[in-house]
Amino acid sequence: MLILYVKTGCPFCAKVLSYAQAEDIELDVRNIAEEDNLKELMEKGGERQVPYLDDTEHNMRMYESDNIVDYLRTHYASKA
Repeated sequence: MLILYVKTGCPFCAKVLSYAQAEDIELDVRNIAEEDNLKELMEKGGERQVPYLDDTEHNMRMYESDNIVDYLRTHYASKA
């Protein structure tokens, strides 16, 4: 499962979401405006920074939109 923590109005989050949508990559999007989602993010990553990707299937977690897009491109984008 790919979980992406985001914040409303975050341009870096929008960049990741746009790429995932264009490549038809399914994400479980969790907005940190909701207290439970912020608590999860802090427990997993230790920082309030978004976007934050948690790939539970491959035990990979990361910040930084460019790194996340590169990771999605490498591991999840269609190879057509």
